[in-house]
Amino acid sequence: MLVDTHCHLDASEFDGDREAVIARARDAGVTRQILPGTHADEWPLLRDACRLDPGLHAAYGMHPTFLEHHAPEHLDLLGEWVRRERPLAIGECGLDYYVEGLDLDAQQRYFDGHLELARETGLPLIVHARRAVDAVVRSIRRFGNVRGVVHSFAGSEEQARQLHQLGFLIGIGGPVTYERAKRMHRVVAAVPLDQLLLETDAPDQPDSGHRGQRNEPARLTRVCDAVAQLRGMSPGALAEATTRNACRLFNLPQ
Repeated sequence: MLVDTHCHLDASEFDGDREAVIARARDAGVTRQILPGTHADEWPLLRDACRLDPGLHAAYGMHPTFLEHHAPEHLDLLGEWVRRERPLAIGECGLDYYVEGLDLDAQQRYFDGHLELARETGLPLIVHARRAVDAVVRSIRRFGNVRGVVHSFAGSEEQARQLHQLGFLIGIGGPVTYERAKRMHRVVAAVPLDQLLLETDAPDQPDSGHRGQRNEPARLTRVCDAVAQLRGMSPGALAEATTRNACRLFNLPQ
């Protein structure tokens, strides 16, 4: 059984066939999916989507590329949602230094708010760190006593090592299936097995066999196969290990 640790199944791309997508995932052995939130207006829709199936689990957060949707008071609202809804994680949150024009100071303030809430509640963080892994590491060190995952990890072996020392796992998705992703291949082969999580980031980041198409959680098996090959393991053994990692981090039943 596999856990898709990062999937936006509440996205409008799935409005026409969401239940069929869930069924295809289940048939493929992807029995549980974690759905991170992106902004406050979307949290009620995310909660409703997760009620469709007991294998869907919500996280609530404020994504750094959705700054136009955020307001400072939403951090207080996030605390209310987390304490009332009891999600298994906080996020998606973090820093994005790739998209031009995003206010870096505003991103940092919102990320700091998530870090503080994670430290208060003990919940893990789901972190976005595009071209910003070093800054994310510095922020985690500054707060301390937090844990989580840096999803869609595209950093170096050294950055992965630093995150591991801080109690953070790394999420690996569709990009690992691309032949040109040599650095990612080296990282995936080298990091400790207990640091790895699998994800699709559906509807985004499809595997190489579905380039340009809508991604969906059933295709997590392709990510599993690619990572297993890079590590010289059977897909079954990798699925077991990464599911164990996900259950440990997110307090899911084995």
